[in-house]
Amino acid sequence: MKKFIYALGLWALMVWGCNSQPNKVANSNSESTAPNVVLIMADDLGFNDLGCYGSISIKTPTIDRLAASGFRFTDYHSNGAVCSPTRASLLTGLYPQEAGVEGVITAKSHRDKGMSLDKFTLAKFLKESGYATAIFGKWHLGYKPEFGPNVQGFDQFVGFVSGNVDYFSHIDQEGYEDWWNNQDLENEVGYLTDLITDKALDYLEDRNMDKPFFLYLAHGAPHSPYQGPSDNADRTVGGDFPIQGSREDKETAYKEMIESLDGNVGRVMDYLEKNQLSENTLVIFCSDNGGTKNVGSNAPFSGFKGQLYEGGHRVPAIFYWKNRIPQKVSEELVLSMDLFPTIAGFLGLEVPKGLSGKNLSELFFEDSPTNLEEERIVFWRFGNQIAARKGNWKLLKIGESSSLYDLSTDIQESTDIKEAYPDVFQELNKAYKEWESGLTEEIIAS
Repeated sequence: MKKFIYALGLWALMVWGCNSQPNKVANSNSESTAPNVVLIMADDLGFNDLGCYGSISIKTPTIDRLAASGFRFTDYHSNGAVCSPTRASLLTGLYPQEAGVEGVITAKSHRDKGMSLDKFTLAKFLKESGYATAIFGKWHLGYKPEFGPNVQGFDQFVGFVSGNVDYFSHIDQEGYEDWWNNQDLENEVGYLTDLITDKALDYLEDRNMDKPFFLYLAHGAPHSPYQGPSDNADRTVGGDFPIQGSREDKETAYKEMIESLDGNVGRVMDYLEKNQLSENTLVIFCSDNGGTKNVGSNAPFSGFKGQLYEGGHRVPAIFYWKNRIPQKVSEELVLSMDLFPTIAGFLGLEVPKGLSGKNLSELFFEDSPTNLEEERIVFWRFGNQIAARKGNWKLLKIGESSSLYDLSTDIQESTDIKEAYPDVFQELNKAYKEWESGLTEEIIAS
């Protein structure tokens, strides 16, 4: 096992260090090609909103196929219970609080703020490692170009910077135009989910063939406004409009949005397969937080977006790499911040020091142990809520109320057992306080 990982890393380093053997052929899958990465993130997608996670009403055949032949996690968590914190953690490999983004960077109150440029992002890391980097879709880590993707490691950006936009007019919730081509506003026609995919496929077709690519597809779906592909625009610049969209049957719209997302994931996968890139491309699919209270499903968990019950942050996650990653369902505890070091590990690159996330790349091979190391304690904080996990033990505090749950027997967090297990309660409580006391970053959104 370790010899395989070592060989993979050595192979990758040899490839990138050899300027006389660039990736010269457009659709080549030769051994001289460094691995590509495609990261696809849904927005507000609940744990139970895909067929492979139990939905019987929403049809997601493409994502289900990825799960059926890839690595599907059942204990994967977003670092935040809302959008911006998870995106910060995913890109920095840090807790949201360490990245300075604990809450939503809102279109109303935070238009002059953004994630610090001092943060070393996954995009910067891969760019320095010889990758072409691109993001299409949602940014939500700063509104002004000086906080945008182009200064955080991405060569190319087409998409929106706010929390959500109209799926047709691309206007944000405060009535501002929000569709960017790198650092310039641009009017463009198209249903949001289709348009994001169109841009990604254009990028793949026109990319620099001398470099492997990191493609981050940050979809808006199924976040509000709830608009299916056959609906019409609701928002106009400076206008008065329903924030969640005018569609009365929001649950059906939500279903249409997820099924459109699934179809567009299929378009990307078809491109990779037809152009002989599948065996050389790691594909990751995940969500940024749990589903909302009124639409979507986080079953079998309690809670929803914005809460630190499991339903607010336990989300779907699938890793797929044709003929490289085995088919498996894993119960390993994984967080968004683990993606940065894990991707680096997959590519045979030295993981940067100082990350809070863990390199879990060895987990994906058949002879790996169930747990790679001693159980770690991980943390969440949002508003007046805090949570800590160690194995199946979970500490949850909401305001002045504290509870301890054993998720192995109480997945809905219904029975507080801190009186029966005071030592566990104190251990998690102490660990959380120590973690919180070590936070020094200024929080720009909480």
